[in-house]
Amino acid sequence: MFTNFFGSHLVENYHKWKKAKKDAGVNNPLAKTFKLLFVIAVTATLWLLPTSAFGIEGLTVVEQRIIGVFVFATLMWVLEAIPAWSTSLIVVALLLFSVSDSSLKFLNEGYNAAELGTILKYQDILHCFADPIIMLFIGGFMLAIAATKYGLDAKIAKVLLKPFGNQSRFVMLGFITVTGLFSAFISNTATAAMMLAFLAPVLKALPADGKGKIGLALSIPVAANIGGMATPIGTPPNGIVLKYLETMDMGMGFGEWVIFMGPITIALLLISWVVLLWLFPFKQKTIELDIPDNSQKGWRTTVVYITFFATILFWLFDKNLGVKTNAVAMLPVAVFCATGIITKRDLEQISWSVLWMVAGGFALGVALNKSGLAQHMVEAIPFASWSPLLVIIGSGLLCYAMANFISHTATAALLVPILAVVGGSMTAELAPVGGVVTLLVGVAIASSVGMVLPISTPPNALAHATGLIEQKDMVKVGLIVGAVSLLLGYGVLIVLGTNGWL
Repeated sequence: MFTNFFGSHLVENYHKWKKAKKDAGVNNPLAKTFKLLFVIAVTATLWLLPTSAFGIEGLTVVEQRIIGVFVFATLMWVLEAIPAWSTSLIVVALLLFSVSDSSLKFLNEGYNAAELGTILKYQDILHCFADPIIMLFIGGFMLAIAATKYGLDAKIAKVLLKPFGNQSRFVMLGFITVTGLFSAFISNTATAAMMLAFLAPVLKALPADGKGKIGLALSIPVAANIGGMATPIGTPPNGIVLKYLETMDMGMGFGEWVIFMGPITIALLLISWVVLLWLFPFKQKTIELDIPDNSQKGWRTTVVYITFFATILFWLFDKNLGVKTNAVAMLPVAVFCATGIITKRDLEQISWSVLWMVAGGFALGVALNKSGLAQHMVEAIPFASWSPLLVIIGSGLLCYAMANFISHTATAALLVPILAVVGGSMTAELAPVGGVVTLLVGVAIASSVGMVLPISTPPNALAHATGLIEQKDMVKVGLIVGAVSLLLGYGVLIVLGTNGWL
């Protein structure tokens, strides 16, 4: 993550805390070794069982191996024996060496073509690292790096917070609004760190026995998590959903996503504000803000401003301009690199771990679909006989539950490929409630609002590290906001889908 923004020291402290936590307690070396051995044992068992043991008619050896890789990814992401992005890279390697046309020869000896099944092209697996959605995220990272490097973020924050005055409740609304807006375009971790740094002197000035400071501290992670829903680049699950919608010829442009998700995001931010004021009323009625302006002056700063807003406009009106969302992402890349705004050192600040994490999820999707495993799973489980509302709401609740305990990106990477296939097999049944769009966009919403625990998201952990928030407070707010978000999000999706507006 970027290291040149205001509040970056908080992110650094967070990573140190996370490492220390992993090096101690339940995550000691012995526990980590046990987890690894357990996952390896389960994966090996799935690989070595006869195909008939799975109860899926027509299951091939290649498909059986992919089941093993999928379970391996699931267990590794849940148990966190190694970093999540490392698991994604192992997934890609396993697929290349075991089920592709570049796999180890001895693994495929002794099987006829029917038993072995469809071998994947190794190029299809490796292409996941250069998927158009990956390019979209790189463009978003470039914008974020340039904005933080030249102080655009702090300057905008100062300007946007000023109209909210100094009444405590409106100051909180200001922080929620600005945090939510920034999280739509910049990493929610960086946004949360920056806004918490701005908030630090305010928190010190508030009465020690007042609940308002707890609400203010909680407002940052809540807004950061919700704000990411507003745009395709706000959070990786959005990009994953967008990719599968495009694959199924149901793609939404950047502007279309914002038109749909923007109002939901704004409504949830306002509801969160009301909930926080209700649970944590202010004892001190006014707050004085003093936000430093660290913006640089010069022609490069002007270029950053123009490119930042031009890119957003291109994204919002992509359909009108005829330029694909993913192609627009190359505009800031080209401009910033050509002008020296982004240097070789700055490129090192791109969150490559996030990109690799997403690519690993895409590779799983490629394996599930191109091997024929996804189709066999759909045929083995009579999804078409299920109620479409049961599938939609059930998938949302499952996603929400998982997102509170494992990475939101990992949650989406596991569920979206499967749900895309399920949705494709239930096209007629899902059509009255919006079709596959309702099913997959619902997952994007459910994954974003999983924020019950300090470990649920980096913004939660950063806010918890202030020492002002007890876990019970975070659980209370997370459950209320999560429940409201799921009800509102799915309610809007189903209403729009029922009326044919999706």
